[in-house]
Amino acid sequence: MEPMTAPLPAPTRQVDPVIDEDAAGDTPWQAIVWNDPVNLMSYVTYVLQKLFGYPESKATALMLDVHHKGKAAVSSGDKDKIEGDVAKLHAAGLWATMQRT
Repeated sequence: MEPMTAPLPAPTRQVDPVIDEDAAGDTPWQAIVWNDPVNLMSYVTYVLQKLFGYPESKATALMLDVHHKGKAAVSSGDKDKIEGDVAKLHAAGLWATMQRT
C-alpha cells in the first residue's frame, strides 16, 4: 500500500465583488422636460431660469431643445435631487420625467 498524502490545497483567486447598479448611490439621474401643446416658450424659459438659476441664454437654449427636439435634460444629480426637481417642474405646470443616465 502507498502512503497517504494530504491533498493539495485548491488554488484560490480573489474576485472583486459585483456592484449592483441599482444600489449604487452615485448613479446620475436627469430631469427631462417634454414638449407640450400648453405652455408658451417664454414661460418655459422663465421656469428654467427661476427653478435652476440658469442665465437667460442657457434657459432659452434648453427651451429650444424642448421645442425642436421634443425634450431636454434640464438638471442632473442623485435620485433624490432629481425627484425634487421633477416635482418642482410639475408644480410649475411643465411635463417632466426623470431617467438614469
